Amino acid sequence: MPDTRKHRGPHPDDLRIFSGAKREDLRRAVVDYSLLLSRGYAEKSSLKLVGDHFALTERQRLAVMRSACSDEQLARRRAKELEVGQLAGRALEIDGYNLLITTESALSGAPIFVGRDGCMRDLSGIHGSYRKVTETIPAIELIARYVLSLGVTHVRWLFDSPVSNSGRLKTLVGELIAKHGWPFEVELDVNPDKLLIASDKPVATSDSNILDECGQWVNMTARVIRSEMEAGTVAVNLVDLSASHANNSEHVP
Repeated sequence: MPDTRKHRGPHPDDLRIFSGAKREDLRRAVVDYSLLLSRGYAEKSSLKLVGDHFALTERQRLAVMRSACSDEQLARRRAKELEVGQLAGRALEIDGYNLLITTESALSGAPIFVGRDGCMRDLSGIHGSYRKVTETIPAIELIARYVLSLGVTHVRWLFDSPVSNSGRLKTLVGELIAKHGWPFEVELDVNPDKLLIASDKPVATSDSNILDECGQWVNMTARVIRSEMEAGTVAVNLVDLSASHANNSEHVP
């Protein structure tokens, strides 16, 4: 069945399963799952244990998984994180699909989750194929305006070439670069994660694998989304699972 979606919006069940009444259990699940990871337990079995304990749905378990991290991961990520004010006069690398899809999701009313590391993540997946939606161009322009407001001198957007329609997205971003005169370039690569991890420039991403391996990173997705929330230009369905008390969990033996 062809994908005819025009928005990166919420799943029909999201209003119910991520309602205010459910969020405390989800936060506690993030706490417990993070604790198990910190103790060296396997991810899959730990998520099942926690998910079963709180009777979580598959989407709730995905939200918990994306929001949690071990103490070691948290410390490493914090040590390498730059504040956006430190980007003036520097070049920036952008994890293209990661930043774009989460921003699209935020603009379309999908739930956006604040994880333990402070990153914002969504539950969307491209499943090997990217589909342009109504929010695509507004999201690209929003990201560009914010990045340029920081005094960044050059930006390289990196997208995964194996993902279907990446070529069309590259053309679209290229047209916007030419139209606005942004100091940006856009590239496709078979493995952009590898390039981002090896880069000597700050990386804008919330991808856990990249965060754990890259040199320096900036929490750009959260900064972009919060800037729009503070300006009152968009109402974001924010679900805070950051679980600041994660080190004090007593739910898991």
